[in-house]
Amino acid sequence: MQKVRIGDYFDVYDGAHATPKKTEDGPVYLGIDAVTNDGKINPDGYAHLSVEDYYKWSKRVKPQFGDLVFSYEATLGRYALIPEGFYGCLGRRLALLRAKTDRFNIKWLYYYFLSPEWTAYIINHTVKGSTVNRISVEDFPDFEIPDTDRLVQDSIVDVLSTIDAKVDLNKAVNDNLQHQLKLMYDYWFTQFDFPDENGKPYRASGGAMVWNEQLKREIPLYWSIGTVSDCVEKISTGLNPRDNFVLGNGSIRYITVKNLTTTGSLDFSGCDMIDEEARAIVHRRSDISVGDILFASIAPLGRCYLIQQDPVDWDINESVFSIRSKTDTVTPEFMYLYFQSDSFIQKATNTSTGSIFKGIRINTLLDTALIVPELQVCKSFTDAVKPLLAEINNNSSETAKLTALRDWLLPMLMNGQATISD
Repeated sequence: MQKVRIGDYFDVYDGAHATPKKTEDGPVYLGIDAVTNDGKINPDGYAHLSVEDYYKWSKRVKPQFGDLVFSYEATLGRYALIPEGFYGCLGRRLALLRAKTDRFNIKWLYYYFLSPEWTAYIINHTVKGSTVNRISVEDFPDFEIPDTDRLVQDSIVDVLSTIDAKVDLNKAVNDNLQHQLKLMYDYWFTQFDFPDENGKPYRASGGAMVWNEQLKREIPLYWSIGTVSDCVEKISTGLNPRDNFVLGNGSIRYITVKNLTTTGSLDFSGCDMIDEEARAIVHRRSDISVGDILFASIAPLGRCYLIQQDPVDWDINESVFSIRSKTDTVTPEFMYLYFQSDSFIQKATNTSTGSIFKGIRINTLLDTALIVPELQVCKSFTDAVKPLLAEINNNSSETAKLTALRDWLLPMLMNGQATISD
């Protein structure tokens, strides 16, 4: 297919080559950390700067809705579209494209940049540095893209964006469900207003409470203070890659902390793959099964996943704990949400160690104190939350299938192996 220069149809801008003083709020300072590997803008990664600095740092360009932002140094290969209502500036090592004409659909270009063809092109145009690699922003306008017909572009965008919209909807639904779960946990185990024998809020309805000297507060009668070790039957981890591991080779998904989310789901996008031989080595240490909790031991803490389906084609690495609950003491669902509670995250963060990656060690985790409810209350809580957890799991499974479909379709559509008919 005939190629055209990017600069003939798009303006290319980069941000300021310095870093302003960060603030708690204000305009967004968009850094690489806020652009995800799968092509999204993640507001959780936003930094901020003052309004005065915003005007200084946006003199070159003010990012606007529909601009295509990309990384050009250090962490290469990240692309995303600026969302509607964005108010901020580009951070270091980020640049953007803005259409001059309507000859190209900017969303088509975004998808093309995510394709293997473009990835290979960028690798061939990467400038190797002594400290970091980069692509030349000055040369970027001379880079070439396929001269695809606009109607074909629009058709491709319709197909791929429909899939992405469903993925985004599933993630939004799961975020809402996870928020409900955390509220339920807080209501039951922090406020102690779990349903009593009459279905009324326990504490608010005058349920018996006793003073606990260790906590300096009242807790429900017959509840106790213990440690995580009192509630855990077993903790295991996998292994980090060794010389006999070939990442990207095989059919076994190799779960690391990057695949665990703060919303309780397991994100397989960008997941490393290993073969059966490597999995056998990993599994000498790891032990994962339905009901276990996968726990990211590296900050940010609170990233967990409750296994609800047989993990036959995946395993974990050294930075992920697999935690099995003592079911004669608590339920996995209770422990899963305890590990995501604000009180646990604060305790665990305060006791985290590490010079490069801060995290929590197994012994420190096991020694963490917690309120241990009566087992029957835990079981009632499990009955209440299981439908929400099942819905989250179903949505996550559908999302994984849709993502795999999009990743298969994208290169096929871009290189013409697949076409769209009316």
